[in-house]
Amino acid sequence: MDFHENFTTLDWCVVAGYLLLTTWVGHLLKGKQSTIKDFFLGGRSLPWLAVSGSIIATEISGVTFIGVPGMVYAAGGDFTYLQWGIGSIIARIIVGIFFVRAFYEKEIYSPYDFMGNRLGMGAKRLATIIFQIGGILGQSVRVLVAALALKVVTPLEFHECIWIIGIFAVGWTLMGGMRTVIWTDVMQFFLFVGAGLLSLGWMISSMDGGWGNMVDVADQAGKFTLLNLTSDPAVGFTLWVAIIAVPFQNLSAFGVDQLNAQRMFCCKNSSDARKAMITSSAALLLTTLMLVIGAALFAYYEPMRATGAEPAIFSQDSNYIYPVWIVTELPVGLRGLILAGIFAAAISSLDSILAALSQTTLSLFKPRESNPENEKKNLFHSRILVLSWGIALSAFAIQLDSLRGDVNVVKLAFGMISYTTGPMLGMFLAALFTPQAKTVGLAMGFVLSFLLVAYIRPDFYQILINLEVFSAREIAEWKGIGEEDGKLKPILHSAWAWPVTVFLTWGCGLLPGRKFQR
Repeated sequence: MDFHENFTTLDWCVVAGYLLLTTWVGHLLKGKQSTIKDFFLGGRSLPWLAVSGSIIATEISGVTFIGVPGMVYAAGGDFTYLQWGIGSIIARIIVGIFFVRAFYEKEIYSPYDFMGNRLGMGAKRLATIIFQIGGILGQSVRVLVAALALKVVTPLEFHECIWIIGIFAVGWTLMGGMRTVIWTDVMQFFLFVGAGLLSLGWMISSMDGGWGNMVDVADQAGKFTLLNLTSDPAVGFTLWVAIIAVPFQNLSAFGVDQLNAQRMFCCKNSSDARKAMITSSAALLLTTLMLVIGAALFAYYEPMRATGAEPAIFSQDSNYIYPVWIVTELPVGLRGLILAGIFAAAISSLDSILAALSQTTLSLFKPRESNPENEKKNLFHSRILVLSWGIALSAFAIQLDSLRGDVNVVKLAFGMISYTTGPMLGMFLAALFTPQAKTVGLAMGFVLSFLLVAYIRPDFYQILINLEVFSAREIAEWKGIGEEDGKLKPILHSAWAWPVTVFLTWGCGLLPGRKFQR
């Protein structure tokens, strides 16, 4: 079915109007851009509430907005994903209390500057490279989500949708650096909340029996199951993963990954940065809202499933469910506004990573002396790097789409960051507690960690299957794991690699050997 035929000229006018409004507001609030401190740190003058909203908007993004409802709707989907919020809150408190204090001891631009000060320039370069690998792997999923929504409302090919999102993101980043990024994130935050509440209210009011019927239908299907106490290591959304593994992932994501850490550096002082990080735990309320929307969607389409009239695309790829509902069920204009929010949210997430990738790359090669000539050159090179990274990220997203199959984008996003989450945190802990750690050992730990995750996860094996080098059955027999419908079934969830690779990387850094000069 061509769903884009439901998207009218008025809807497109609303989308264009919202994107233009966001661009205009970002331009008005960008401030001066005379130094790289202005470009990358917003002059360290942004209010903590705005920074907190930006952290939430970046974390939620289109992945949560589209992927979470689809995950609940799909067969076996439920609320167990919310368990991970336990580890998330623990991590934010630790980052706010302990990590922020270390970051504000000197004027630095990233956690990798901190590592460089403690471990030497070699460690800073290694950390930056690991971050860049993780940025490409993880953030490319967010590009996919925005392109997925755009694909629903246009006749364009998927790769064309990806390039359009990439062009907008590069433009927003070049316009005003982190100040524009943060203020446009704040706009997305409010649109997210409004769009989610409006969608839920519209679904409930459209169903016979309203809220009570929705709860009954979803509850009978087990959608409201919250706790999963299974000890099966292949299951990801369990209480044990939430309290043991997830804190490590979130410590890395919020305290060491420049995508989020860069926002803390934009605050006026360490106290504001601490408040911004801890209060960003409110993101769990938005996640809960999207889980409820997933349950409501399941109840909404129950009559169609009963008669076999459910759109075929729902069973093929649950990621399409919420965008399709928006396009086919909401009135003209309103659906344009909500989809504009999805596009803008994905763009704001992408411009965040472009700013972070550009800043960390520049820091490897360029001095930060304050003389006007250097500042002018650094600003120019920063903009070139934003453009270059935008092209690279969009191109990788196109390749990733050919490999993902019908995997839910939330699970894909967490899976892709598994390669670098542990090593990044391991290096930071080494810098914080054991500055005698050696860069060569840390590099060896990263390589071992990467190979460990590559062995656990099916990504590389799926490439071989897609290229018809091996069949899924052949690889499953070689690895001693399960296989179903041409897909591998790992016996260990990659979330367990998060704490293991932290200590593997840190431990390798402490191995005996020569300490190179800094």
